[in-house]
Amino acid sequence: MSHETSRRGFLKAAGLSAAAGLASSCVSAGVTPRPPNIVVIFLDDSGFADFRPFGAPAYDTPNVRQLAAEGCRFTNFHVPQAICSASRGALLTGCYPERTGLVGAHGPRARGLDPQWPTIAQVLKPRGYATAVFGKWHIGDQPATRPPARGFDESCGLMYSNDMWRHHPESRAFDAFPLQFWENGNVAIEDVSQEDQTHLTRWYTEHAVDFIRRKKAQPFFLYVPHNMPHVPLAVGEKFRGKSGAGLYGDVMLEIDWSVGEIMRALRESGVEERTLVVFTSDNGPWASYGNHAGKTPYREAKGTGFDGGTRSACIMKLPGQLPAGGVSDTFLCTIDLLPTFARLAGAPLPPTPLDGKDVWDLMTGKPGAENPHDYYAFTTGKSFEGIFSGDGRWKLHVPHAYRTLVAAGTDGRPGTYRQEQIGLALFDMATDPFETTNVIEAHPDVAARLGSLAEEHRQRFFIKRAASL
Repeated sequence: MSHETSRRGFLKAAGLSAAAGLASSCVSAGVTPRPPNIVVIFLDDSGFADFRPFGAPAYDTPNVRQLAAEGCRFTNFHVPQAICSASRGALLTGCYPERTGLVGAHGPRARGLDPQWPTIAQVLKPRGYATAVFGKWHIGDQPATRPPARGFDESCGLMYSNDMWRHHPESRAFDAFPLQFWENGNVAIEDVSQEDQTHLTRWYTEHAVDFIRRKKAQPFFLYVPHNMPHVPLAVGEKFRGKSGAGLYGDVMLEIDWSVGEIMRALRESGVEERTLVVFTSDNGPWASYGNHAGKTPYREAKGTGFDGGTRSACIMKLPGQLPAGGVSDTFLCTIDLLPTFARLAGAPLPPTPLDGKDVWDLMTGKPGAENPHDYYAFTTGKSFEGIFSGDGRWKLHVPHAYRTLVAAGTDGRPGTYRQEQIGLALFDMATDPFETTNVIEAHPDVAARLGSLAEEHRQRFFIKRAASL
């Protein structure tokens, strides 16, 4: 028996055990245990500090605050690449972008994620899950790579970013491609207008609430990847001008409302107690849009391997399993969600390779639990930029170029960047989470260990893969 086969078998058994544990009352009553529902709310370009209690913005976000009070706030949660398509592909497959080849941000009619890589929906469906995605897809815009072909029973939304639009005020790159709104495999709106964009958050929320109410009698996986707050910003009339902090604040209020509506639907449908909710973002903010962009205290922003790009605010809630009002600085990454969800659902892992691992014990704060990873890699586009140690304590940047903001834009128009270079650098993230001081000379043993792991990763995914293409 191969190591990978035995690993899958172990995790399948562990998943069945976990699912049974979550439903012990059902077992004692002689009822077949039901695996937990899973809801993932995935924002687009939201800054780490855009919501209370992660930051202190001028506007309040009471529903996100309530979710944090009822769940656990994870302050060291990362994506492996801080760009739209790559981040979504990593979340849904449990694989690094460099493994699947889904890097950067794909445009209209792009094939996107190769169907050989199963999504969370495809992993959960054999366990009886109803599945839905309402929001921005952006991992494939062809029949074989759109949601209906990737395990989702129901779907609606845009196939790519809302700025890949022939009505874009600064760019003519997408004039040949109308921004279409899809619903269950069919085009519902051929050419999304600015007015249509103001309804996106509400439409996704209404679909999500309706799905919860209809599917409450069976386990479900609901994925809500909002278009907002990606530019161009758009907000419903009900929230326009309500934040007192400009258009960006108004958008945040509507997203907060959406969180509240989804949580209310879970509660009123009687499934809140057996539903895992994950609230986070695909990457950090697009900082060049100034007061029309999110805020992060960390270095740089979207489109870089610094923490301002890869670190996202995250809340998870599962009553009785995750500590209410808890705060954890445990290092976690989106690639670990698929195998962790599979464990909870009692679902077998896919036969294709995975980079993520089951980290449920870390999420729940089990005493003595250790991160099962030796390291986590981070990239930007096709550029390998470095690794974290498995526990997140150390971060090694290999030499690479990155963009840094020179001047932020105003009135919703983009600012300007310049290219910079970073050499081989080691940061102690426990004492320096803002990546300000290179401590490589003080910790040569750590640098050597991480350097060896980084070179192994580079050889596996960037040298051998390139040679095979």
